[in-house]
Amino acid sequence: MAVPRTVAVTTLGCKVNQYESAALVTLFRERGYKVVDFSEPADIYVINTCTVTHLGDRKSRQLIRRATRNNPHARVVVTGCYAQTSPEEVLSIPGVDLVVGTRDKSRIVDLVEELESRKEGPLAVVRDVFADQDYEELPVPALPSRVRAFLKIQEGCNNYCAYCIIPYARGPLRSRDPENVLAEARRLVAGGFKELVLTGIHTGAYGQDRPGDLDLAGLVERLAEIPGLVRLRLSSVEPMDITDKLVDTMATRPNVCRHLHIPLQSGDDTVLARMRRHYTTAWFRELVQRVRERMPGIAITTDIIVGFPGETDGQFENTFNFVREMALARLHVFKYSPRQGTAAASFPDQISAPVKEARSRRLIALGDELARSFAAKHIGQEVQVLVEEELPEKEGFFAGLTDNYLRVIFPARKNLVGELVTVRVEGIEGADLKGMII
Repeated sequence: MAVPRTVAVTTLGCKVNQYESAALVTLFRERGYKVVDFSEPADIYVINTCTVTHLGDRKSRQLIRRATRNNPHARVVVTGCYAQTSPEEVLSIPGVDLVVGTRDKSRIVDLVEELESRKEGPLAVVRDVFADQDYEELPVPALPSRVRAFLKIQEGCNNYCAYCIIPYARGPLRSRDPENVLAEARRLVAGGFKELVLTGIHTGAYGQDRPGDLDLAGLVERLAEIPGLVRLRLSSVEPMDITDKLVDTMATRPNVCRHLHIPLQSGDDTVLARMRRHYTTAWFRELVQRVRERMPGIAITTDIIVGFPGETDGQFENTFNFVREMALARLHVFKYSPRQGTAAASFPDQISAPVKEARSRRLIALGDELARSFAAKHIGQEVQVLVEEELPEKEGFFAGLTDNYLRVIFPARKNLVGELVTVRVEGIEGADLKGMII
């Protein structure tokens, strides 16, 4: 019997990339390949790249070079957003054999096998992301855990925020057929997954390109009805897509998590307008108040960009003060990174790296303070925890998440991974809760 060829897949970036990498693993396994860790020698290395910032580009290049060091004779395959936006740059890296854009991941095994018959140099399969409007289906991802799974519901974005390269990497909005979403969700639940996380490039726009079909609220309603689904969680939803219908649907379905990640990006109205964000801080404030009134205890998390071109010290202070006022549960802070081809890359008054670093540090510290404050509100309460892992560094202790996105650590005498348990919160450590099972 022939020894199966080995493949290693690694991922940079967002939840969509994580979902797609897991699907690529499934594709290779279905064709008889043995999947190994990226740190091990392999016949084929697949790097699923990110280009949302210059750091994503740099890390992608580092992983490509690491693969060639692991096995100089291996086939190196580069896919994802960096491969889509900069294919020539990727092809110029020694050792790269195949570059696949964001539109042909379902063909990746065929393309790898096509390499074997090629006598010429590296192969690039990078199509125009605006050429067709079809959603590319991938197989149900292979996932190491049976607790939480990502479920991709759409692709692409039509917003074209001034700083963002992603519409050029992913193309226009394409919503997945709702029946395909529901079918995959049922398969995942039947396979033992307790929590599904809806993900996409512009998740909140789901259905806007399919008039008369389900919108995001309608899809959430249908998914929440699946027997055996313990939790349904939404990933990032743009502020303008959070409708009263969506909030009501979330509030009235007990298995829909009280958690919304709502990207704010700036707390200054002038900066928001220059970013091409279509709301004001007053509008955002009213949205947050409305959501909190409808879903008490909800965790609202956000993204903030510091150092956007032209951002003055006063405008940054407006952002800092607005974020503090909103008392958000968690912040993801990004230093603005110029992306070639975006509007903001050519804006005047680019901010220096030291200023961006200083602003980032201040907001990260504020985010840590807000996260601890949100967690501390739960001391003395009983919370429902979906157990995700036994801590490798602390035998007999387990960790899991509440529906409102708090990590809880507690001791137990048996393996409870995958179980929904009640924990009385006794204290906090950083932003984690500590407690005892009831």
